[in-house]
Amino acid sequence: MRDQRTHSLASTRSLGQAPLSPTERSLRARLAAYAMHAQHDSRETSAPGRAAFLARFEADVDPDGRLDPEERRRRAEHARSAYFARLALASVAARRAKRASRTGGDSA
Repeated sequence: MRDQRTHSLASTRSLGQAPLSPTERSLRARLAAYAMHAQHDSRETSAPGRAAFLARFEADVDPDGRLDPEERRRRAEHARSAYFARLALASVAARRAKRASRTGGDSA
């Protein structure tokens, strides 16, 4: 699918048109995404990315590949859960800091 993409900025310049604004580029990209998802199963198009993301956790918990595959999978699931819990904690801290900066005080 990537080979079917066009370079919108390059193609507009070659036609003598002004470059697209950020809003126009966003709308064009959204249109392309909707068209792609209308023609393809999004679970299939995102499968390689999901597999690579999950493989990262398996590599983290067993870099030498010595664990039993079931144990490696179990540990990778826990590493993935820890990753998302860490993101959630950082999100809470960011929202608290943003709220404190708006109110000028220390909110909990």
